[in-house]
Amino acid sequence: MRLKVCAIGKPKLAYAKAGIEEYSRRLQRYTKLELLCLREGTQTQEGERLLEASRGSVRVVLDERGDLVDTVELKTRLEVWEMQGEKGLAFLIGGAEGHAQAVRDAADWVLSLSKLTLQHELALVVLLEQLYRVETLKRGEPYHR
Repeated sequence: MRLKVCAIGKPKLAYAKAGIEEYSRRLQRYTKLELLCLREGTQTQEGERLLEASRGSVRVVLDERGDLVDTVELKTRLEVWEMQGEKGLAFLIGGAEGHAQAVRDAADWVLSLSKLTLQHELALVVLLEQLYRVETLKRGEPYHR
């Protein structure tokens, strides 16, 4: 299944850039990953950009009000979509103001990485690391311990 991560804004923090590059590179061994950094704007504009970029994919909206799951539950959810024949999965990360209600309403799943509000660049690094962890778990590799 192709993974697309749609995030508002380009990463500016050095640690975030390094983490994004590292986990994007690692994920490429397992799946097709497309990382889209979309232009910032008003919450409504950002929402429209995220929805347009994720058209045709299962949409997972990252929001602190979403479902809080562990890595195994995340893996299971992704495997269900894969077995249902879904071709693409898009993770949507909002900007500084979070997601517009229209984005949450269009979600197939609203997922929380933490009950804490995460800075969006940090959320992107955490998401990519968890996607990598899921892929290694699916293959029985030792990364997930």
